[in-house]
Amino acid sequence: MFTGIVQDVAKIAAVDDHAGIRTFDVEFPEDFCQGLNIGASVAVDGVCLTVTEILSPTRVKFDVILQSLHVTTLGRHITGELINVERAAKDGAEIGGHPLSGHVDFRAQIADVEEIEGNCRVRIAYTEEWGRYIFPKGYIAINGCSLTLSDVDKTQGYFEVWLIPETRRVTTFSDKQAGDWLNIEIERGTQVVVDTIKETLEQKLGVLYPALEALMEQKQIDLTQSLTAELTLLSQTKTTVMP
Repeated sequence: MFTGIVQDVAKIAAVDDHAGIRTFDVEFPEDFCQGLNIGASVAVDGVCLTVTEILSPTRVKFDVILQSLHVTTLGRHITGELINVERAAKDGAEIGGHPLSGHVDFRAQIADVEEIEGNCRVRIAYTEEWGRYIFPKGYIAINGCSLTLSDVDKTQGYFEVWLIPETRRVTTFSDKQAGDWLNIEIERGTQVVVDTIKETLEQKLGVLYPALEALMEQKQIDLTQSLTAELTLLSQTKTTVMP
């Protein structure tokens, strides 16, 4: 498991394709690899990879299978490219972002980047199949970085996130521009809640569910998403217990 708090930026030192496998040699900052062993997990631009060989105190080798290359951006990475990296979380570690599996759901393309008073707004296009999990104030991981969705436009098919200067300083986001591809992981709890609500409504309403769904669509209301958003906001609210 990972926390979505990017720990460092590393560099791809070498790329080798062989027998359906892509091997990366990654050069890390000093001390990042301290205590790192073969078989350990590292999130590379949000993709959970396994250490296959330790080449030096700062250089490590990873193998990436064909399926991961198809789903993620790792098939596009080249020698010299910078990547976000995070070590696997240890027991008892503070979850500063939100829990991540490192299993990327899909790739998405940056539609627009805008600088606004020292902050940065990034607009990202997505396909309809993932729309049910994407709503304002929900969690999302982009290239391994835990972020909160600020705005979602279902009609145009995009969502937006805001990056503060500190996030841009410790990640590769400052180099990203329109047209670049990103790795997206939807928060697992959100997926479970959305799918559970949808299945429950279908079971309870039966043949009435498609009619209700069509009516809500006419009114531009996603019933499942609305219920999920309410539950998500409720779970994020801190309750104060009086003594």
